[in-house]
Amino acid sequence: MIRLHVSYKGIHDGKMCIRDNNQVHYLKDVLRVKPGEKIMLFDEKGDEYASEIKDLLPESIILSVKSVPARSRLGNLGLTIACAIPKKSKMDDIVDKLTQLGVDRIIPMETERVVVKLDRDKKILKVKRWRKIAESASLQSQRNTIPVIEGVQDIKTVLGNSSPYDLKLIPALEGNRKHLKDILSRLKPRNVLIFIGPEGDFTCEEIKLAQNYGCIPVTLGDLVLRVETAAVAVASFIRLYAF
Repeated sequence: MIRLHVSYKGIHDGKMCIRDNNQVHYLKDVLRVKPGEKIMLFDEKGDEYASEIKDLLPESIILSVKSVPARSRLGNLGLTIACAIPKKSKMDDIVDKLTQLGVDRIIPMETERVVVKLDRDKKILKVKRWRKIAESASLQSQRNTIPVIEGVQDIKTVLGNSSPYDLKLIPALEGNRKHLKDILSRLKPRNVLIFIGPEGDFTCEEIKLAQNYGCIPVTLGDLVLRVETAAVAVASFIRLYAF
């Protein structure tokens, strides 16, 4: 069944009007939908709505909302990944994969050893692109929410805003580190923040700063993982362990 992301505020008296040009084009010109065709809608709250196409107008599509099933959630664990921006377009793949894995929030992050340097305009364009990728991946994976893609932030800013998380982890290649499994078996966190470092890892100063903010250094094993591999590996492990 076709799935489409909408705003819950747009549903009135059992009807929904799709006016977004991209969505109208996608439904009419790409999928070539017809009146009577069923579409599953989902909104920013994670609620789903079974709907049916009633009218195809020149610049909009009218849907009748048939029912509002119970809200479906991706478990009870909130998961945020703050990931150092890797080279080339690898962040695109990271956003795509983390969305499929049910990550709730993704923070593109600048650290001392990040190679990619983006100016203000490029940051805005990149974030817009990553948000579109997240929306597409949400539709493809049939999850009921689209992850929040934050604006690009430096590690100090991310740490400064980390107080709402009850577990903060920072994988590192050296030093005194704990195992993920040991931490998760001992603690029952509700809101987790994971820091993923750049090529070359975090600096010693960044690790110390993170520890000052309550982050626990962890190991991901004996192998040195690429940024995109580390992000996916950590998210996969935590999601599977949490379920």
